Amino acid sequence: MIEIEKKYRLTAAQRDEVVRRLRDVGAEFRGEEFEENTIYGGGVLNSPDLVLRLRRVGGKALLTYKERFPGTSAIRHQREEETEIADPEAMDAIIGLLGFTRTLVYEKTRQTWVCGQTEVVIDELSFGLFMEIEGEEDAINAVERQLGIEGFTAEHLSYPELTAKNGKRNGELIEARF
Repeated sequence: MIEIEKKYRLTAAQRDEVVRRLRDVGAEFRGEEFEENTIYGGGVLNSPDLVLRLRRVGGKALLTYKERFPGTSAIRHQREEETEIADPEAMDAIIGLLGFTRTLVYEKTRQTWVCGQTEVVIDELSFGLFMEIEGEEDAINAVERQLGIEGFTAEHLSYPELTAKNGKRNGELIEARF
């Protein structure tokens, strides 16, 4: 599967304005969840374009592989393969036995909205507020216009890259927790 998304860094005032605009245009609010994301490194995963993530959210866990395609556009294209995991602790152990190590952990609170043909998420992490719009490029551009956010600052770094930059070192692990 190819994931297409654009990420923005937000101020608190911009977040509040986006939420108001989402309501005004009739976007559907899907809820808010807390996530813990663990990123693994080692071997082939030492490339900044590859991510293996174990996400714990609500009562479930997801294992995700992402491979970012080269490009300079603010709209990112990446391969994404994801599956639900019944036992995240066992999966963490398996990943370790395969030679990968936990390198980053970041927590976030995520609000999810559906606006037209896109999914809009508003994320709060310990180091800032962000919004992502996921969908086809033309749908992302249409939602930008609809929400009046064409001038918002695009964020080119991924959450793992931002965590490496802004997190706190705990031995070999870098963490960004609330």
